[in-house]
Amino acid sequence: MKIAPRLVAWQRKHGRHGLPWQNTHDPYRVWLSEIMLQQTQVTAVIDYYQRFLTRFPSVKVLAHASADEVMAHWAGLGYYARARNLHACAQQVMRTWHGKFPPDAAGLVTLPGIGPSTAAAIAAFCYGERAAILDGNVKRVLARLLALEGDPTSRAIDLQLWSHARALIPTARTCAQDPEAMSAYTQGLMDLGATVCTRSRPKCEACPLKKDCLARLQGRCDELPWPRARKALPERSTAMLVAYQAGQILLTKRPATGIWGGLWSLPECDPQLAPTTACEQLGLSVKTTDTLAEFLHVFTHYRLIIRPHLVEVAPEGATHVDAAQGLAGGGEWVPIHKLHERGLPAPVRKLLDGLTAARLIAER
Repeated sequence: MKIAPRLVAWQRKHGRHGLPWQNTHDPYRVWLSEIMLQQTQVTAVIDYYQRFLTRFPSVKVLAHASADEVMAHWAGLGYYARARNLHACAQQVMRTWHGKFPPDAAGLVTLPGIGPSTAAAIAAFCYGERAAILDGNVKRVLARLLALEGDPTSRAIDLQLWSHARALIPTARTCAQDPEAMSAYTQGLMDLGATVCTRSRPKCEACPLKKDCLARLQGRCDELPWPRARKALPERSTAMLVAYQAGQILLTKRPATGIWGGLWSLPECDPQLAPTTACEQLGLSVKTTDTLAEFLHVFTHYRLIIRPHLVEVAPEGATHVDAAQGLAGGGEWVPIHKLHERGLPAPVRKLLDGLTAARLIAER
């Protein structure tokens, strides 16, 4: 089966061409977009990408930035290990590769946070390398095209998909005659999965591969690819202390690894513990408390029920030293008007923005 010529022609006529990370061979810009687009939709990434690039216009600037500043510009995109790896990758490029990204997929895949598909995408877009990609959208396209049954996340099906992905890329002769063929082909696969061969209601009549698509010919587009076996998500609960005084909020830095790793968040405590008791354990003198409505935040592997306690702290009982002593990551009183400078988890930022808007906490 030969799909490359049709896909290249389709992409050049019908594909996406105006995204901010397109029309460049700069590996820094392409790499940044590829990392942000992992498990995140294009519409959510565009504004983050542009703001991030404005603050960190080069790999050198990113490598020399503080971890806190990097996390602050990433906050809200989720999957925060990507941001930590992004920072580590930039530092390794400066340290090991003298500020220039490796010139091929084999070198790129040795960097933190860059897997085989991401390395191939960067190499195809920036260097025209004949390297196959296999992200979630491409898996769906190939599973339907070839009518592959089985869980696409399983090892056996994954190996089959990689084998087919490598076999379908443009030939060496085509790439020699058309240096931009690999870039158009790679972007074409991404565009096809994102805009035509969608998870539900695929637009089969608009697909350049419809004559070869076995799922379409067999009437199985709604069935393929097989859904991943899902387990019921376990449920956990925690309480968060929104401790404030004199226009400041008490924040604590989370460990570098794990959920919300490296971000600033609110102090947590056992939801069964009275907020006054939790504050006493932190060395805080409580003036008033109020328990707010709990809310749900869903992670990939579990559901987290968060119960926030609004705690006004007496000025004489709130010091940086006392707060830090009771918090594993250290505590810091942050002025409300400077919260935007800290990397906060999305639900925490939403909670604080809501309290500020309702004037339950305010600058003073």
